Amino acid sequence: SSHILPLRSNIKALSRYVFASVDKTFSNKCRESGQVAIVGGDNYGQGSSREHAALCPRYLGVRVKLVKSFARIHKANLCNFGIIPLTFKDPLHYGMIKEGQILKLPNIRRLIQEGRKDIPVLVEGMEISTILDISERQRRFLLAGGALNLVREELTEGA
Repeated sequence: SSHILPLRSNIKALSRYVFASVDKTFSNKCRESGQVAIVGGDNYGQGSSREHAALCPRYLGVRVKLVKSFARIHKANLCNFGIIPLTFKDPLHYGMIKEGQILKLPNIRRLIQEGRKDIPVLVEGMEISTILDISERQRRFLLAGGALNLVREELTEGA
């Protein structure tokens, strides 16, 4: 990672390396497809509590991470940057989603506004039950598109 270190404050440049050890074309795929969902396994995000682990994927268009379980700090950082952290209700569903499939989250904004924890995800005609286990504060971050957006909204309203 020493070749990446000089880029630590250049999010655009640093984002080229997101998931590069797994898929060197990931950042290009994100730019081509727009909004992106990541599907992952257990203790997702463990080992990196840095904000870049959430900020760079968000920059690339990642809007949802659907995993078996999250590392606590990473999950908090996802909410801070407006990425929806979902977990599989049944971890066996993890193996049912393949790369390139389209995930749809009907009425997700309304469900978050209502404070719903059970979030249906549609994958090519199949409904997968997921859980959105977040605090009220994190819910407000997600609805605003991230913590900075929420602070900006609050400052604008207070002015």
